[in-house]
Amino acid sequence: MSKIKIFGLGGLSESGKNCYVVEVDNDIFVFDCGLKFASGNLLGIDYIMPDFSYLIKNRNRIKGLFITHGHKENMGSAADLVRDIPHLKVYATKYTKFELMEDGVNEANIVLIKPHKKLNFGAVSIFPIAVSHSTPDAVMYVVNTKDGAICYTGDFIIDPSMQGAYDMDLGKIAYVGKQGVLCLLCESSFAEKNGHTSPNHRLLDFYKDTINHNENRILFSVLVDHLYTIDEILQAASNKHRKVVIMGKRLQNVVNFAKKEGYLNFNDDIIGDLSNINDDNAILLIMDDKATPYANLSKILNGYDKFVTLKETDTIVFAEPRYDSTEKVLVRLQNELAKYGCNIVSIDKEKEILHHAAREDLMLMIKLISPKYYMPVKGEYRYMVNNANLADALGVGADNIILKQNGDVVTFQDGELIESAERVKVNDVLIDGKSNDDIGDLVIKDREMLSENGIVLISATLDKRDKVLLVGPEVTTRGFIYIKDSQDMIAEIKRICEDIINRNTNPKFVDYNQIKVEIREELSRYLYQETECKPMIIAVIQEV
Repeated sequence: MSKIKIFGLGGLSESGKNCYVVEVDNDIFVFDCGLKFASGNLLGIDYIMPDFSYLIKNRNRIKGLFITHGHKENMGSAADLVRDIPHLKVYATKYTKFELMEDGVNEANIVLIKPHKKLNFGAVSIFPIAVSHSTPDAVMYVVNTKDGAICYTGDFIIDPSMQGAYDMDLGKIAYVGKQGVLCLLCESSFAEKNGHTSPNHRLLDFYKDTINHNENRILFSVLVDHLYTIDEILQAASNKHRKVVIMGKRLQNVVNFAKKEGYLNFNDDIIGDLSNINDDNAILLIMDDKATPYANLSKILNGYDKFVTLKETDTIVFAEPRYDSTEKVLVRLQNELAKYGCNIVSIDKEKEILHHAAREDLMLMIKLISPKYYMPVKGEYRYMVNNANLADALGVGADNIILKQNGDVVTFQDGELIESAERVKVNDVLIDGKSNDDIGDLVIKDREMLSENGIVLISATLDKRDKVLLVGPEVTTRGFIYIKDSQDMIAEIKRICEDIINRNTNPKFVDYNQIKVEIREELSRYLYQETECKPMIIAVIQEV
């Protein structure tokens, strides 16, 4: 019999950063390795990834990283983990492998897998099953152990009309359920939505109607990793005697690869080039990026794009999901586009570009799998609670439903859940630019202070031999006050600093640390008393 541990390094009680660990005795299996895009209060941060300290410490026990599909929330940190663990094997299907390589994962680290082909790791085996999602070749994973299976669904919807690389093998899922499932880890993103997600995710007729009723140029804003949406737009544009221009190298790479491998099926005659950009009936696919939402459309609107110039007759279609964190950016952009004269088309609220399981989808998955224990994952905590309530209503039983936070370890001994207070250290790793190092909370606090109250720089120069003040103190401010309109305050700041420098200076010794500390403390009190602001204060004292 086995001792099994399950915990999340990310993805529990949050949207994104999905990374789940299953330990079977001494072996570690990691499922997904995603990132989370920074919200507006994380100034300058590009994305957030899980803390991999536990995995790095136990690197020799890791059998592999298993990716469900090629979305950033599920594989966006894989390249970072591979840099920390160079020998790590990453298991992925064909399209997911392409996305991993585009993201910087070395091909030598990637093991290509196929749905329904078992992977053996001694006494444990991994069985991938095809599921339907907005990107092709998505899979869920079944970890077969002596005490029963551990199933992790990844993202899915149940829609029999999705075929080929988007197909879902319900028969194999039902078969796994008949064999005995110890625990099911199931996504929670749409657990509060009634009914099935299907058919609200089918938008082909919407795109056809948009193209048919707008004779002038149309700009579609799309997310590059939602290939299902791109496929529907290309299908809608077929036989319309219009040229589709794919803007951006990243988007072109995705479309070219998908066409070559059969994920997209369209007539090459509909694809145009840069010479067609200004055609009155052209269709432009503009790539959006979750890291910098609507940046490309904003660049076009402001006249900074070197290829596309906006026209008053243009129709702008936002063919991508709306996120709470970017709602203000979208509304502001739509207002500016409307002022310019453009026609704006948004997808109806009852429609869904995101392909996540709604309540009926989740209940059907629970019935097919029939797990002994049920663990909601992937989503804000309220979504996880809604997901748990569905399992309770289907008879799983409250004692067998597991609601945890990141780092909480769930332990099974000989097929039974046992009480455990064990926790794994987890944290958010904040990434800015190309650096792989955590920026940290102190840097964020400094940036918040700078953005809210500005900075005051005090500089002074002392004589190296006599320790007398030669130059200064000079006062420089940014984002705090306008110096020309605040001469009296500037004079008082100089007086305070000069007094502090003089009382900490004698012909033999200058206490630079004490000068800097006193300048920060006394100036902070004075500036807050005068302005009720707390700018960052930096003192630079030097000798010549």
